[in-house]
Amino acid sequence: MRPIAFTGWPARLRNCRGVLVDSNVLLDIATNDARWSAWSEGALAECSEHAALIVNPIVYAEVSIGFTTIEALNAALPGDIYRRDPLPWEAGFLAGKCFLAYRRLGGQRTAPIPDFYIGAHAAIERLALLTRDAARYRTYFPTVELLSPSKT
Repeated sequence: MRPIAFTGWPARLRNCRGVLVDSNVLLDIATNDARWSAWSEGALAECSEHAALIVNPIVYAEVSIGFTTIEALNAALPGDIYRRDPLPWEAGFLAGKCFLAYRRLGGQRTAPIPDFYIGAHAAIERLALLTRDAARYRTYFPTVELLSPSKT
């Protein structure tokens, strides 16, 4: 496995109000994913050195699937490490508009998927987004600072 490098991340985070952590990163760590846990742990540690870590209700819901109790989930996402921010109303509006663009481009889903709410939240609040699945975010939220394996 090649070494993990996060070159330039501190500079990229300077203009962001924090880092919204995508559920895939948190689940990689919680499940000790053989392929991604090392990258996710390193990326999360790097981000925590330079910015506030944030989860929203969408990320919280997605991550909850991996836990049997709310207490276990809250222990994995302690409030002193992960700030819990609500989804802004403006993000809901932007998520809807991006979903409409997705449908016009041939997308098959009939309701907005969580990535649209997560990306819209990052865009509206000027948050960087830590994710290992950046393709959809790059397409629909080009102003969001993406921190991902393909852009390290």
